[in-house]
Amino acid sequence: MKKTRCPWTKDNELMNAYHDTEWGVPQHNDRVLFEYIILDTFQAGLSWQIIVNKRENFRKVFAQFDAHKIARFTPKKINNLMSDAGIIRNRLKIEGAIKNAKAFLKVQKEFGSFDKYIWQFVNHKTIIHTCTRTAHMRAHSKESDAMASDMKSRGFAFTGSTVCYAFMQGSGMINDHLVSCFRYKAINTLVKKDRKQK
Repeated sequence: MKKTRCPWTKDNELMNAYHDTEWGVPQHNDRVLFEYIILDTFQAGLSWQIIVNKRENFRKVFAQFDAHKIARFTPKKINNLMSDAGIIRNRLKIEGAIKNAKAFLKVQKEFGSFDKYIWQFVNHKTIIHTCTRTAHMRAHSKESDAMASDMKSRGFAFTGSTVCYAFMQGSGMINDHLVSCFRYKAINTLVKKDRKQK
């Protein structure tokens, strides 16, 4: 029996895998959260499928998303990345990733973890929506507006409200699976477990 998924995967194998195992799962690992930030900022203006297709290449050239290493990327490294067809070759976004690594490390130092900082924008609880159609899904919210404003004040780049909302969806701060999707109830079960652990 074929699974009913959110239609944005377009039944692409990599997109299905991301949707089925990651999207909407409450995430608290700082390295993974940083990876989502980098990927979401590179996605700005592009389709998520392009990013998913290049994800392994991003991991390789961005030091497995080690913020300490990325923060030390040199102009020579930037030039090397600009010639790498395995990623999105956008100098401003590459420089933004370095800027974001530095801002991320400062947040970690201030809050003890990036997880503690970022989840405050949803009061440390996943927001559960009940969308029945993709058209009902939002592109931003008051929470993503607040997150974007605060991140900007801390020196993050390419983290406007739309990017922040996409980050919230991916990291499980919001459950935006359609009610008809087979993952909707499964995510809500994970959300209950996540809340009990806090």
